[in-house]
Amino acid sequence: MRPTHVKLSLLLLAFATTLLSACNPVAPTLTATSNGGATTSTLANLTPFTDSTGTFATYTTLGSIDLTSPFFQSLGTNGRTCGTCHQAAQGMSLTPTAATALFASTNGTDPLFAAVDGANYPTAPTGDAASHSLLLNNGLIRIAETLPAGTQFTITCIHDPYNIGLVTDPATGRPTVSVYRRPLPSTSLPYLSAVMWDTRETVSPLTTASTFSAALNADLTQQLLDAITTHAQGTAVPTAAQQASILQLEQSLFTAQSLDNAAGSLTAAGAQGGPTNLAAQSYYPGINDAFGGDPTGAAFNPAVFTLYGKWNNSSVAAQASIARGQGVFNNAPINITNVRGINDNTALGSPASVKGSCATCHDAPNLGHHSVPLPMDTATSRIAADETNNGIIAGLGQIAAPALPIFQITGCKDANNHPVTYTTTDPGKALLTGQCADVNRVKVPLLRGLAARAPYFHNGSAANLQQLVNFYDSRFGMGLTPAQKTDLINFLNAL
Repeated sequence: MRPTHVKLSLLLLAFATTLLSACNPVAPTLTATSNGGATTSTLANLTPFTDSTGTFATYTTLGSIDLTSPFFQSLGTNGRTCGTCHQAAQGMSLTPTAATALFASTNGTDPLFAAVDGANYPTAPTGDAASHSLLLNNGLIRIAETLPAGTQFTITCIHDPYNIGLVTDPATGRPTVSVYRRPLPSTSLPYLSAVMWDTRETVSPLTTASTFSAALNADLTQQLLDAITTHAQGTAVPTAAQQASILQLEQSLFTAQSLDNAAGSLTAAGAQGGPTNLAAQSYYPGINDAFGGDPTGAAFNPAVFTLYGKWNNSSVAAQASIARGQGVFNNAPINITNVRGINDNTALGSPASVKGSCATCHDAPNLGHHSVPLPMDTATSRIAADETNNGIIAGLGQIAAPALPIFQITGCKDANNHPVTYTTTDPGKALLTGQCADVNRVKVPLLRGLAARAPYFHNGSAANLQQLVNFYDSRFGMGLTPAQKTDLINFLNAL
């Protein structure tokens, strides 16, 4: 790194330290050391950060996080780094609370707010909070996707508050759709079954144990190159050394809640929570697949989470609540209906309903994502006024989607070969494939470190875990009692 880059990195680091200290009672431990005249700054392993229910931390297999590595360097033209949207103090993601504080302290001039995708529309004026409302209120980044040739459906934008929902790509003449999504956390990546919400960047399938490592490297390489080109507006390809450094750091990180304000340490009394245990979790593609896809032939075990079994009947009320919540997650019955990706999936026999639990869709042991790439439509992108299913309408009533463009998709048919129209704020994987079967489907994300990175769902429509739990309870008619909801929320906060 050239000396000017060192100075710039340290200036940015000093500002970030001040901001983090203001937002977190526990500030990061930063150390500066001299090695042959070169200055390096590091974030100590397992540095604690506070959230609404306790403390979370990131474990790195590298021993510490080098804050001057290429992950934290500007490799594009607008000043952004990978760390702009993936910060340790925000669960390796981005939160509206921190974004709002940063907007205020910089008058909206920080690279995070670059109008290319950090504003509601790309011509938004710098420093105008109203035109950055989706990022400030819901933590959303604009994603522009051009539909592939041969797309099966016709898409129109029936509500376009920012005049950018549907435009024509000048290079291809194809429709380009703007959707707004939460940045996924750049942590626990060795457990992925797909990379992005709509499975973009999964250029090599993460479905076979023998090829998983090479495939993950290929996928994350593609992801970082595309991120630098788009989000950072880069014009030059990062060097091989820079790419290797970013990949090494990304795959070394594991973020989880480490302490609960009421229950104490999440490794106390035999519990297996926390980021260090997360880093040691066993995983292979298809592990414990709920639909018979485990390559070992093992049957699905609905006891997906076992972290807090030792706390069953604990004399500490908060520990016992977390253990009960784990049981609710694993065992509370859900009649899974009208979920595209499951109930319309011919490979699964197109079951009208599936008797399951939260663990059915979140089947990866102690991780909580789906261990095979099976994106699903649970209806979080849908518009209640255009729905007829009472469960979906009830579920949508529990969350609050921000003011997003609304699209109508026609030209598709349902399982009975009848024409069907979809009204949605995010067509999901269909933007990537152009296939009717993929409309509204997004991946099931990992659940670890949830408390650090509200709001929830890909569109930030659940402000907190109470709304998230209420959505599923209403959407599927689970009939959870208030006590069960409290226990389940306490468990999710302990992940």
